[in-house]
Amino acid sequence: MVATLAVVALTLPSHPLHAEEAVSSEEMNKSNSPLNPAPAFNLQDYWSPQLYDVDKFTNDFLPRLSKTVPSGKFVHVPQILRLTIPISTRPYGASTETGLGDINLFDILLLGGKGGLQLGLGPLLTMPTASHQILGTGKWQGGVAAVGLNARPKGLIGGLIQWQASFAGDANRPDVSSLTVQPLLIHNLPNGLCLRSTAVWTFDLKNDHYYIPIGFGFGKVKKAGMKTMNFVLEPQWTVAHDGAGFPKVTLFAAVNTQFGGK
Repeated sequence: MVATLAVVALTLPSHPLHAEEAVSSEEMNKSNSPLNPAPAFNLQDYWSPQLYDVDKFTNDFLPRLSKTVPSGKFVHVPQILRLTIPISTRPYGASTETGLGDINLFDILLLGGKGGLQLGLGPLLTMPTASHQILGTGKWQGGVAAVGLNARPKGLIGGLIQWQASFAGDANRPDVSSLTVQPLLIHNLPNGLCLRSTAVWTFDLKNDHYYIPIGFGFGKVKKAGMKTMNFVLEPQWTVAHDGAGFPKVTLFAAVNTQFGGK
């Protein structure tokens, strides 16, 4: 469904019957930035039809809410709270299992920066909410997230890093420790279009496994009154890995909606 919406948006003519609002490079950068303080609701999907050493597929559908908390008495900078509620599919025996995964919440403190530089840092928490053991770790995990971005009229360059490790949970499940690195490369084009590469590199620190994908795709930013919508379609290919069950190829699709401001 998410991929279908993205394809439709990307293939619509740039000048439909009703005039489309022009989108500035600043608005495009905000629509692609994880540090944009505007409230947001995102629908993202990672479909991996081919896995290493496993004749199955995986899918992660990620509804995501973001809200900014203004600076206050105890925290003197604004914070972005981001909640992700995954609906995942994983191989299980001769078939697959689909259900709720482990819910993730992180709290990014906006640390400002100079010029186009933007920085954010804060804690994250992953909760063992999975509806089936194959869909989660069975562990409470805590860690830290850090974001660095450089915004220019031509686009964005930067990255998002998240580290977390288990500290409680099911004693019969193995401890976990992981690191993800997401390079963010966005190049703005005319008519609200952009080229993008945002694949997430995943490192299983406990078992010394990893996989590193590279993405190349497109985005289309549209304004609709007080909303800015970003439709994304980005194929991703794994170029290095160690471990079974990791994706060989992934199709990432998203519809990201930010609210506020004409």
